[in-house]
Amino acid sequence: MNDAPLSWAERMRAGFAKTSGRLGDNLAGLVGKAQLDEQTLDDIEEALIASDLGPGAAARVRDRLASGRFERHLSELDIREIVADELAQILAPVAIPLDIHAFPRPQVMLVIGVNGSGKTTTIAKLGHLFQEQDYSVMLVAGDTFRAAAIAQLQVWAGRIGAPVIAGKEGSDAASLVFEGVKRGTEQGIDALIVDTAGRLHNKRELMDELAKIRRTLGRLNEAAPHNVILVLDATTGQNALAQIEVFRDVAAVTGLVMTKLDGTARGGVLVAAAEQYGLPIHAIGVGERLDDLRPFDPRAVARAIAGADEFD
Repeated sequence: MNDAPLSWAERMRAGFAKTSGRLGDNLAGLVGKAQLDEQTLDDIEEALIASDLGPGAAARVRDRLASGRFERHLSELDIREIVADELAQILAPVAIPLDIHAFPRPQVMLVIGVNGSGKTTTIAKLGHLFQEQDYSVMLVAGDTFRAAAIAQLQVWAGRIGAPVIAGKEGSDAASLVFEGVKRGTEQGIDALIVDTAGRLHNKRELMDELAKIRRTLGRLNEAAPHNVILVLDATTGQNALAQIEVFRDVAAVTGLVMTKLDGTARGGVLVAAAEQYGLPIHAIGVGERLDDLRPFDPRAVARAIAGADEFD
């Protein structure tokens, strides 16, 4: 019996199993026997949209199938290979890992997202990822709206062995960030990762708080924040796109991290986000372990979503 731990690639493919299974269900009966007439092409396009891949990606696949370069009878594998190829082309430009480049240090990263998106655990996993690259990390519990968020970040900071700047519930987030940058600068910290409140029900309050944090950072380091990272929960499907729309305007988002891809059949929303917004997607999460958040290979993810490797 082989009890060797799964590699990241194996965990990633397993994480997208529900998504590829949903795509297969939606394509069932549309390929292999029917000719690629206009109705069948329309049905395939609708099946791809129903799989949360987004209308842009679905239209690209339809156009490629309609180009006349293919036999009029295609197997399910043929379709999945075409889907995988188109998805890889969409994902390749946005698969951009986070890098530590700021000088002077620290590089300040504001992490935003609605409550329940996996924001706090993602902060810890990003910190762990940087530590693996021999960067020093400090966390700031800037979501002072909820005591539970502060306590949770403190627990995760302990797990990865990173210092954390925290105050009481209701503390001024900008003051905590100021203290974090001050200490981070003094201690030569490479990455300062800041949790923030996710109060979408009051966009004005959130916008004002983020603006105050930016003003505070500007007094210490004109380039900060260097990154504004939006954490998205893949299980919310198309709602994740609505969150990008709101946070992009409110918080000047510079990049995305998508979590919980292993718990949903809606992983195709990763492609829809890339197609519609073109923001860098820094990493994806496919599990609860610290090393289950990683930068991704666009071709491997495209093949996992399409289920193209299931036929090997």
